[in-house]
Amino acid sequence: MTDRKLEKTIELAADPEAVWEAIATGPGISAWFVPSETEQRAGGAIVQRFGGGFDETGRITAFEPGRRFAYGAAEPPPDGAANYAFEFLVEGRDGGGTVLRFVQSGFLETGWEDEYNSFDAGWALFFGNLRVYLEHFAGMPVRTVVAMGYTPGSATDVWPQMHRALGLSGRPAVGDDVTLAPDGPAPITGVVDVANDEFLGVRSATGLHRIGAEGEHGCGVSAYHYFYGDPVDVDALTTEWQKWLAAQFPPPAE
Repeated sequence: MTDRKLEKTIELAADPEAVWEAIATGPGISAWFVPSETEQRAGGAIVQRFGGGFDETGRITAFEPGRRFAYGAAEPPPDGAANYAFEFLVEGRDGGGTVLRFVQSGFLETGWEDEYNSFDAGWALFFGNLRVYLEHFAGMPVRTVVAMGYTPGSATDVWPQMHRALGLSGRPAVGDDVTLAPDGPAPITGVVDVANDEFLGVRSATGLHRIGAEGEHGCGVSAYHYFYGDPVDVDALTTEWQKWLAAQFPPPAE
């Protein structure tokens, strides 16, 4: 295993208590990452649901309320598999606000570059979600919908089709007002707040909506939706978005 680490420092306009709640509790993590459940103690379990039936169970390795939260694999991984570990440090900032420091370790020795870059892009999106959640929706109950798929080709090939399937003429710019109109799921109207090579993000009046296409030798496609406030039917929406992804981007033939 390589000793390489992915490190990020995020400045947040929220108090440390709000940041701790968002990074160390199940409801908080679900509000900007993926549906999660945590046991509030060192040695407790953390369960994260990444869509498509892919659930990951880990073990909390540090739980220091208001300051440090860390977790890793529940059991040692098989030989050759990455032994990921994740650490979050919360620090109050003079004059208000919070600095969140994040470290991910445990990358594979061979092929770590692509793996590292993929995680780097993913965490950039999710910590952006955290910032927007704390600014616009902090403390509101969340219903999180995650759908994922995998299709041949590359993200460069997939994005034009993705835009058309969402009713867009091309990649919008940050700040544009748009309506996403997929065939099946209900339309989403809001302002674009993410537009890069990996993700398209829209902030609506009641939520965050992120569509992804990543990879150059086979493409992972994804849809993350965070609905704040009024309840929605998570199971029905997950089914709709999973069907939409599969119809637009069929998996490789076996």
